[in-house]
Formats: sequence, C-alpha cells, structure tokens
Amino acid sequence: MALLLLLHIALLLSTLCSADDPYVFYDFKLSYITASPLGVPQRVIAVNGAFPGPVVNATTNYNVVINVHNQLDENLLMTWSGIQMRRNSWQDGVLGTNCPIHPKRNFTYQFQVKDQIGSFFYFPSLDFQRASGGFGPIVINNRKIIAIPFAQPDGDILVLVGDWYTKSHTALRATLDSGEELGMPDGVLINGKGPYRYNSTLVPDGIEYETINVEPGKTYRFRVHNVGISTSLNFRIEGHNLLLVETEGRYTMQQNFTSFDIHVGQSYSFLVTMDQNATKDYYIVASARFVNESVWERVTGVAVLHYSNSKGPATGPLPVAPSDVYNQWSAMNQPRAIRQNTTASGARPNPQGSFHYGSINVTDTYVIRSLPPVRINGKLRATMNGISFVKPDTPIRLADLHNVKGSYKLDFPNKPHDRSPKMDRSIINATYKGFMEVILQNNDTKIQSFHLDGYAFFVVGMDFGLWTENSRSTYNKWDTISRCTMEVYPGAWTAVLISLDNVGVWNLRVENLDRWYLGQETYMRIVNPEENGKTEMAPPDNVLYCGALQSLQKESQSSAAMPLHGDNSKLLLTLVVTISTFVFGFR
Repeated sequence: MALLLLLHIALLLSTLCSADDPYVFYDFKLSYITASPLGVPQRVIAVNGAFPGPVVNATTNYNVVINVHNQLDENLLMTWSGIQMRRNSWQDGVLGTNCPIHPKRNFTYQFQVKDQIGSFFYFPSLDFQRASGGFGPIVINNRKIIAIPFAQPDGDILVLVGDWYTKSHTALRATLDSGEELGMPDGVLINGKGPYRYNSTLVPDGIEYETINVEPGKTYRFRVHNVGISTSLNFRIEGHNLLLVETEGRYTMQQNFTSFDIHVGQSYSFLVTMDQNATKDYYIVASARFVNESVWERVTGVAVLHYSNSKGPATGPLPVAPSDVYNQWSAMNQPRAIRQNTTASGARPNPQGSFHYGSINVTDTYVIRSLPPVRINGKLRATMNGISFVKPDTPIRLADLHNVKGSYKLDFPNKPHDRSPKMDRSIINATYKGFMEVILQNNDTKIQSFHLDGYAFFVVGMDFGLWTENSRSTYNKWDTISRCTMEVYPGAWTAVLISLDNVGVWNLRVENLDRWYLGQETYMRIVNPEENGKTEMAPPDNVLYCGALQSLQKESQSSAAMPLHGDNSKLLLTLVVTISTFVFGFR
C-alpha cells in the first residue's frame, strides 16, 4: 500500500513540476547499528540502515529535498559539503546557521544545486559524529545540453575512504576533552569496510572487504572522497593509471597519476581504464600519508578490483606508496600541478575559464594562522589567529534577523597577533561583492584541510615558510583550480581568492575533526546592505529556533520545508511530507 501511494506521488511530481526545475526527494533516517568493519563490534551511525549512507543523485539546478530523521540519542545536523546553497545559508547544516535537530525529531532540508556539477559528500556536522559514520556521497550530473570534456564513462564507481577508530565518536570526544590527542587510527575503511587480507599478520581473518566489479576494456569514473577524521591518504589502484578529470565541481586539465594524495574532506574524480591482464584481481589501496609507514602500517585500507574474467585473487605485496614521506617539497608538486580546464564548460555553457579572477582587484586580505593546540582556561583548544571559536547558542543569521544582541562579534583579526589565545565568537565581517584574499598559514605540526561553505575559492599559491607580500609574485592568475577544500602543509601557506557574491553566513573551518572540534573555525558574514529579497532567501517556513530564540519554537519540532518557488511545487512538497508522515509514522 505504501509503495503504491509513493508511486502516485511520483506520477503527481511529473505533472506538477516544470521541466526546468525538477525536484528529487530523499528520506534519511539516522540511527545506530552494530558493525565490525575492523573486526571489532562497534556502534556506527547508519543512514536508512546503511553504512555508508545512500547516494544523493541530482542534476545541475535540481531542487533537492531531504527529510532527515534523528533517531540518535543526541542532537544532529547534516551538512552537504561543497554544495554552495546559493542565497540560502539557512540549509547549510552547521551550528552557525542552523539550530540542531533534537532526538526523535526530523527536519526537511531543501536546496537547489544551482550551477554546480561534480562529486561531493554529506555528513553529520555536530560533536565528532562523522567519526562514527552518517556520511554518504553526492553526485551532481551535468545537463545533457552541456557536454563533458571526456568520453562518457561506462559507469560510475563511488569510493569513500577514511581513517577509522574502533572507539565511538563519544569516546573520542572524551579523549579530546581530557586534553589528550587521539593517537594513531586503528585502520582505514573503503566504503565502510575493512581491508582485504593482504597480510595475515596485520589483517585478522573474517573482515569483510570491498570488491569493485568491472568489465575488461571499459573505462569507469571513480569518484573518491576522503570522509575520514584527520589522516591524509594516498589512493592507488595496482597496475592502473588514474586520469584526473574533476575536483569538487571543476573539470581539470587531464593528467595521469599512478597514485594520488587525498586529504581529509577532499573529493576527486578519475577515469580508470580496465586495460590490464585478468590473470588475477588487483589491489585498491588507501594508505596513511606523511607518517612513519613502519609504525602506521596498519592504517591501510585495501579493496579488490575484480575483472569479470579474472583468473584468481589478488596476491603479493601492495603497490608501493610514494617515497617522499620526508620530502614534502616534492609532495607539494601534486596540488600545484592541478589546473583548471579553462575551455571546458562546467554547469553552464560558458567555459570555466571565462571568469578572469587574476585581473580583479583584491578588496580585503586575511592572513589566518593555525598553531598546535594549547590550553585555554584549562582546556585543550585549537585556534585561528589566536581565537578558539565557541559554538553559538543562536545561529548567527537568525540572531541578525531577530536583533539578538551580543551573540557574536564582528572582530575576527585580519592577521595574527602575538597575544594570549582566547575563546570567543569572533567572525569575519566580509563585504558583499568584495574580492577577498585569504592566506592560510599552517604553523601546526600536521597537514590540515581548510574548507569554506557556500563558495569555491581559487587556489592561487602555496609554498613552505612564512607568507609575505612578495609571495604574491608566485601566484597563478590564469588557470588555477577553484574548489572548496584545500590542504595546507605544516610549516607552509596556501593562498586563495574568493569572489564574495553569495550572501549569507558561511563556515570557514579545518576538516580535520580533532582540530575542528577543538575550535579551529570561524564564519564569514556576508550581507547585502540593499537586500530586496533577490540576493538572500528568507528563512524557510520550517526554521528551527534555539538559544535566545527558543521561545519561538513550536511545541512539535517535526518540520517540513516549504519549497523554493512555485505554487504547484509547494502543494506537492506539502503533500509528500504529509503522506509520508501518515504512512510511515514519521515524527
């Protein structure tokens, strides 16, 4: 009966939605399940009973509606890493923009994947929960009228890699709260599964591993995401080249690699042709990078690439990782070599290189320095420019809308100061339609991945040492890649340029979960002083209230979003959520 009812809904959808703004609907139940990816039973966070979660599949300019049900025992928010939420930071799913979804409640996210294509992922953004799962891939397909700059692959293969602990996210939180570092992970997962038993000493018997089935002679697009906690990984497929074609929504100049470093929070797409002899299966490897490999040998994920005509299992040693562990100057050649395919069309029919970022005058510069964690008021904290961010009680933009005073400060320093670190709610007061230069100076001891919600930034330069104004002479002002997550090597800097055309409040953070949890983040507040409803959407009808605005929250927190536009679509969405609630008992 329920399936029949949903079929009628789908038919109604095709009638009511116009051809140029289709909707796709998802229902996500986040709950705990027991799994043993590394051979030790543990509680992980599943989406609809699956670990990792299901793919969100849409096409450029589609409207995506995801009804998230919190069946955990703690608050929840879901964020959609890399989705720019044009004019709509209300859907971003971090504490600076949204109140949390309480246990046994739900919230419906609705956003348009406006002018985007590519490979992204989603995950829970609160309280270290990603360390227990809740993540899954996002694929935004190109419109048929816009050709991709390579032959259509024979298939898509989604690969989620990441370091993993057998301790729960709550236990890992407690470790950090006690002032301790997390230490070495227990392993690396590939699509939620442990390593193939390539070594009987390192890998116990009975672990379930990932097998990727392929046909000889065919070419597949591998969409690879590092959804881990804090470890940079080197990804490689034994005997096969990786042809890089896309980085977080931007087509790249096509280059072959035998292996590729993927840092925490990053996403890449590669074309891989099955051109090897099928005498055996082949290893797919994701191993810890820039560590003492003899000590970190167990932090290695291994899956199997299985040709349909394979004559035997994968055997022998793993393909060798890069040998430049102690020569990060050499390792930096990889990100420096990534170039934008300036002649290819992206989400729009105009070439990706038609935006001449290198000729625009910079209106503001921020030099943001990160240091190793320090104790502030007796607690271990991580900082940017000496400030460890304190999670807001009231989302920043809601505080603006309701004139809540004192909930944050617009005084984030534009350069490091030699003063005692402090805990505060300092955010960046960015200028709408400005063009900002941000230098990420990593004086910590480990590689960090910096991410900015709401935007793709141009990665114009990177080098070791301290950034100075003379460093600008090394910037790539012609064909650098634009993306949303970028690594910064320890003792080095990375410079990015950002065109501030997306009004809202946007999270700037490190993706390394330990540092993020300890306060290494801030927000950019971008407001149009002449706002007329065209550059920023109003809060959705189902907006949640908390903190100073808790009294505005209705008694029931079960919330369905109103659509972005269109009376027919509004009727449909209301109908879908109402029927789903009735049929499945959603609360």
